[in-house]
Amino acid sequence: MKIIGTSKDKNNKTKDFLDEPDKIYPVIPLKNLVVFPSMVTPFIVGRKFSITAIETAMKMDKKIVLVMQKRANVQSPSAKDLHKVGTICEILQILKIPDGTIKVLVEGLKRAEIKKVFTQGEAFTAKVFIPPVRIDKNQEMEIEALVRNVVQLFDKYSKLNKKIPPETIVTTMNTDSAEDMIDIIASQLGSKPSSKQKLLSIFDLTGRLKELTQLLQKEIEILNVEKDVQEKVRDNMQKTQREYYLQEQLKVIKKELGEKGEYLDDITELKKAIKKAKLPKEPLEKCKKEIARLEKMPPMSAEASVIRTYIDWILDLPWHYKTKDQNDIKKAAKILDEDHYGLKKVKERILEYMAVRQIADKLKGQILCFVGPPGVGKTSLARSIARCLNRNFVRISLGGVRDEAEIRGHRRTYVGALPGRIVQGMKKAKSKNPVFLMDEIDKMSTDFRGDPSAALLEVLDPEQNNSFSDHYLELAYDLSDVFFITTANSPYNIPRPLLDRMETIELAGYTEYEKLHIASQFLIPKQLKEHGLKEDNIRFQSNIILEIIRYYTREAGVRELERTIATICRKVAKRIVEENKQVNIRINSHLIHKYLGVKKYRYGAAEQKNEIGVATGLAWTEAGGDILSIEVSVVPGTGKLILTGKLGEIMQESAQAALSYARSKTKQYHLLEGFYKKYDIHIHVPEGAVPKDGPSAGITIATALISALGKIPVRKDVAMTGEITLRGKILPIGGLKEKVLSASRSNINHVILPFENKKDFEEIPKDIQKRMKFYFVKHMEQVLKVSLSEPKFIKSDKGEVISYQKKKPPMKKKKRTRSVKIKDWKNNEIQPEA
Repeated sequence: MKIIGTSKDKNNKTKDFLDEPDKIYPVIPLKNLVVFPSMVTPFIVGRKFSITAIETAMKMDKKIVLVMQKRANVQSPSAKDLHKVGTICEILQILKIPDGTIKVLVEGLKRAEIKKVFTQGEAFTAKVFIPPVRIDKNQEMEIEALVRNVVQLFDKYSKLNKKIPPETIVTTMNTDSAEDMIDIIASQLGSKPSSKQKLLSIFDLTGRLKELTQLLQKEIEILNVEKDVQEKVRDNMQKTQREYYLQEQLKVIKKELGEKGEYLDDITELKKAIKKAKLPKEPLEKCKKEIARLEKMPPMSAEASVIRTYIDWILDLPWHYKTKDQNDIKKAAKILDEDHYGLKKVKERILEYMAVRQIADKLKGQILCFVGPPGVGKTSLARSIARCLNRNFVRISLGGVRDEAEIRGHRRTYVGALPGRIVQGMKKAKSKNPVFLMDEIDKMSTDFRGDPSAALLEVLDPEQNNSFSDHYLELAYDLSDVFFITTANSPYNIPRPLLDRMETIELAGYTEYEKLHIASQFLIPKQLKEHGLKEDNIRFQSNIILEIIRYYTREAGVRELERTIATICRKVAKRIVEENKQVNIRINSHLIHKYLGVKKYRYGAAEQKNEIGVATGLAWTEAGGDILSIEVSVVPGTGKLILTGKLGEIMQESAQAALSYARSKTKQYHLLEGFYKKYDIHIHVPEGAVPKDGPSAGITIATALISALGKIPVRKDVAMTGEITLRGKILPIGGLKEKVLSASRSNINHVILPFENKKDFEEIPKDIQKRMKFYFVKHMEQVLKVSLSEPKFIKSDKGEVISYQKKKPPMKKKKRTRSVKIKDWKNNEIQPEA
């Protein structure tokens, strides 16, 4: 074995390193820079610890270790942030710059492995090890072959890369040391710093040559691709200039011969189209002006293309054409009922609009906002309205829109400018009076490019939208005949000035009865058709549909229900294909379990039994309503109140108000004496990852608190909602219908509501009113009388609880149930669970 020497041994620059293997050197971490031995390079030092390292090195022997950081964005690196291999360099020159930084010129001497990094003051130092490069005699042939291959590749690379100095190429070819040759070539490559660091970290000479070969081959391929691209661009430019020259000659020749060129023919066609369009005065004058400019321009100029596109947009817009409205109210009502079940409030509003249209000569375009949870049919209802009015329908989605130019368009000065979505929608509608749906209007946001909701103020204002101005058109466009409909899941996310311009119609979630009807009359026939099935192939009974609704879906709308029905249809279609014959399947509970798996949801009360310290509340969400279990635990402590479950600020204040009320009633309710000093109270609302807020959980928290402190169970079949004051008064809440429907979905038949919400009771569906019992309360003592299983100690002077349950009509059969009979789509009759 022998040690491979380097050309620098004769200068005694590297010999000392082998004699002092444990010497400690100052360290400078570098960002995206790898320094190789034999490489002379300048760099600027600005970080304080790097400046200190330079000063330390200058006081010693001017030797320093340069090592690249693993991540360039780390401003204050630690030892873990540095690579394990760097380069020992000699400082040749330093230059202090007035801004406090130092420009350093160094020469790489030897690659070194960093054994340990120390921190001395503000600078890094490191103990390094320089392993000698050794090879066997058996490897000399392989190394010689690799060196020749590298030299050939570098020769190709230098011919492609003109930035490599000629003297560097000569030095490389005349170098006797393979190690020095590798370092010189590596310093000239344009590879990524990570690739260079990998090459620097290889101490084995054979491995280093192989890695360098791969890097050279990759760089040669990249340079060849760049060369091809540049040649193609040059050829295209020459071709374009040649075509322009020939076009100019052709234009002169045709002018001399008295012929009209193709370009002039296009302008003539545009003039005819403008005349045929019968544009209003302002757009007509604008088109004539742009045509005059177009005639004076060369056909190949970029501005000519912009002008032609602009004129095309003006001509494509419907300035006069309107579809004829269908004014037969009975026919419209029939169409609305065919497409959607229920939604009486919305249907009545559309029929009122049609009635007024017949009486009034001029009626401004209507602007409605459908607000409701997902899946209740807001978007499809807008399409149905267009159908019953015999109008064209166009839809745009505003979800995620954050640029004002999306609404108003970009000015023509920008490259690739286009009109906004409103004008694009009108072009698509091809009539002046379409039904224009703006979906998800509550999902817009703002950034530095403007506020799109502010741009919509003009669009959705009947007093202004008769002269809507788009930045691209720069013309007044009349939107007063457009029937605008917007949809949202929550009105709270819509800016107040925008919401004020729209008539809000709320679409609440569906009851079980309504979902059963929708599934029977709409969803099942639709899915049978989409999956190529016949009515004889698959039959759903009403009790099976109810089972799907109760145990496999939990939603305000019917999207999940439709997907579940589609899953069953796919299973049946697969069976038909596998058996290669028509089947007649009657869906039962066994097949439901086979096709859909185990039950996803529990149907019934929120709790299985009466429990101490656990009360069921009702919450409003954007997806409808939901039940909310509130748990209270009392443990020995110092009187702390612990709130968990990702509660919002308002809900935390409600908990504090409920605790204060409980303290004021300690003796009256026989609660734990001195609980606010001797015990810690932990209030938790499960599903901690979901944010919760609002004051309506006040009476639920108070009930759970008093139950835990008084050791009295809360009834499992009672749910409640209402805000509590420090005096125990119950204040009204919002989202009543959604909350009651969520209780109905969970089979909770007793609901406590604030007395002031009695005015909203008519919103509750009739079948829910018959099946459930409601308690309207004014004070917390009335809540406790109903909700606690043993409220004997509650002696209320606040009056009796006012309860309400709609009387059931007399039935011919002796057996009475809590629900009316429901007919399914196969004329089978069943009675849902009592």
